[in-house]
Order: sequence, then C-alpha cells, then structure tokens
Amino acid sequence: MDAAEFTCQTLPSMRPQLRIAVVTETYPPEVNGVAMTLGRLVDGLQARNHQLQLIRPRQHAGDQPHPTATLSEHLQRGIALPRYEGLKMGLPAKAALTRLWTKQRPDVVQIATEGPLGWSALAAANKLRLPVASDFHTNFHSYSSHYGFGLLRRAIVAYLRKFHNKAAVTLVPTEGIRRELMASGYENIEVIGRGVDTRLFHPGRRDPALRARWGLTDDETAVLYVGRLAAEKNLALLFRAFDAMRQAHPAVRLVLVGDGPERALWQARHPDAIFCGTRIGEALAAHYASGDVFLFPSLTETWGNVTIEAMASGLAVVAYDCAAAEEIIRHGENGLKAPPEDEDAFIVQAVSLAPARVLQRRLGTAAATRTAQLSWDAIVDSFERVLLRLAHPQPAADIPLDWPSTAPSR
Repeated sequence: MDAAEFTCQTLPSMRPQLRIAVVTETYPPEVNGVAMTLGRLVDGLQARNHQLQLIRPRQHAGDQPHPTATLSEHLQRGIALPRYEGLKMGLPAKAALTRLWTKQRPDVVQIATEGPLGWSALAAANKLRLPVASDFHTNFHSYSSHYGFGLLRRAIVAYLRKFHNKAAVTLVPTEGIRRELMASGYENIEVIGRGVDTRLFHPGRRDPALRARWGLTDDETAVLYVGRLAAEKNLALLFRAFDAMRQAHPAVRLVLVGDGPERALWQARHPDAIFCGTRIGEALAAHYASGDVFLFPSLTETWGNVTIEAMASGLAVVAYDCAAAEEIIRHGENGLKAPPEDEDAFIVQAVSLAPARVLQRRLGTAAATRTAQLSWDAIVDSFERVLLRLAHPQPAADIPLDWPSTAPSR
C-alpha cells in the first residue's frame, strides 16, 4: 500500500468520533429540500464513523425506527402540518429529550427545524449544557403571507431570531442569507453550502421516449419546472413566463414535476401543460435531463436544490438572483438570472431562450460542468468540522486525530 492509499483508507477511522443528536421535523422518504439535505448529511456523518441519534416525528401509523450500527432513531408524536400534505410537525417533547440525553448524552445537538420539536430540543440541550448547532433551511417568515398568517410575520421573525441566537452557531447555505440574517440581529452565522449527486443527475439521463410521451421532438423545447405546486413558489409568474415564451416560439411545451395544494387549480387553468406528479430517484433524474429550459421563479428559497439538480442535468436555468442561483449561476455563462422581484426581467430572460436552441445547449453544458464541482463529500466535511469544533472547543489544529469522545459510554 502506498502513502496515498494509506491516507485515504485510514483517516476516516482516525477522526474523532462524535455522538451527534439530530433533531428534525422532516426526513426521507418525505420529499422536500430539507429532508433531502439532512438525509445526505446524516449518511455522510455515518460514513465517517460518527454515532447518530435521529429524533423526528412519526411519519405515519406504521412508521418504525430503522436502527443501524451507527444510527438510532427516536420517533416522537406529531400532527399534520396545515396545507402541507404528507408532513408532520413534531409536538413539544422537552421532558422526553431531557431523559434521553441524560441517559445517552450526545457530544453535540444538531437542530434542523424550528417547530415545537426543535424548540423542545433547544430547551433540553440548553438545560443539559449541550452545544447546539441550528440550521436555517426555510424562510418561514416569507411563507407567512402565502398561508394566511401574514399579520404574524413580525412575531415569526422575532421567534426565529430568538431560536437561532440560543444556538452556538446557525448554519445557512449562502452568503446572501448570512448577510440578511446578520442585518436582522442574528448572531454566530456560518455558511455551509449544498452539494448535488452528479451520479444521479446528469445529461446522460435524457430519455427520448419520455420526450415523445410529452409530444416533443428533438427540435422542440421542453420547459421544465420541478418543485412543490404551492403559493410560495410563485407559480403565477411561471405560467406568465411560459405563455410569453410560447408567443415568441410556439414549439415549446411546459412540463411540471411535483405536487401540492395548487395542482388542481393550475391544471384546470392550463390543461395544455403536462403535470407529472411527484418523481424521485432515477425517474426524477430522467425528467430533469429530458427538459431543455428550467424556470424557477420562487423567491422564498434559502437554497433551492432543484436549481442545481437542473443545472447538473444540463438544462438552461432561468432563476432570480438569490439563493442557489446567486451563488452558482454566472449570468449568460451557465444560466440566466433576473433581479429579485423584477417579474418583467424574469420573463425577458425566459423568452430569450424560447427559440435559441444553440444558447440552451451552451448554457446547459456549462451548467453541468459547474455543478460537477459541488461534491457532497466536501459539504459533509465542512459540516463535520463545525460539529467537532462545538464538541471540542479548541483550535482545530490542536485536536488530535484520535481525540476521544467526552460523552459517557452507553
């Protein structure tokens, strides 16, 4: 074995091993960006030989824990999230978590969501003096106006700030979100980006048979949207932009992948569009790669995994200059961007792609090249370093590779 082989094969087992409690109100197989991201991080931490407690609501009546050598699951009671079918909100569980962590004390607690279960975890961790990292995954304050409680926006903003400022660190996916939160009084904000699975999402997944079922030839343009069909995704602009594209170049077809409370509404208004429902795994990857242009008009994302999945699949993306697009897209080079909330500019960018097959392919090729650099391994490494620092608060250079866990054995 040469030196390079020795390093790659031995370093993972020589890392300091942590006991990490992960608290979340959504987790795979639920389909949303938070669940997907958290699943990737949990898998990555297990691969690095850390021990994890996963604490989440029971997703359905038959839901059971699935423990492994590196993962224990603790299911809590939950209630359905209003207007968000298929997701549960965890109920308060401070006493249960205090008992659990007194018996099986973690080195660090990671809280992914800010609901009642997340607040209970924060209170229990603070009581037991456990270091806490929190995630800012979702702009709940931005969602408020779409779900009938806009009058509570100021209270929601205050709650979220108080929640995250009780953690030792809050992790956000972009520098733009970090600046926004710091300006709003948040403290200890750090940026941990997001990766994309380029083994799953890549241009080679393009499926001519699927395009034929959509009624498209190679010379016609499939305009794709992937995501939840709900008010916060700004779907009215999606359809306005597509209608303008079709006026400029009739050989286009709109394909929507996903489901949600507004599907029936938009399907009735636009019967000519193709509504594919939810797709996952290789089927989702084929739907992405079989498109040509990707429109994403949402302004409520903290990241937007679909943006980089579309880019990795070789699509020409049009998005607002925020979240993932702000970080990853270079306008005119590997995608197109519009200033946030400038709907006319968004439509202009979409229309410019309608007849431009050469431009579509050039942007899509450059997008796939750019996203090939977004390794989940690198993201998990950064996440792991944050947790190690919280568990062992000393300069990282002083932490020996065989540093033992300080938690009592179980």
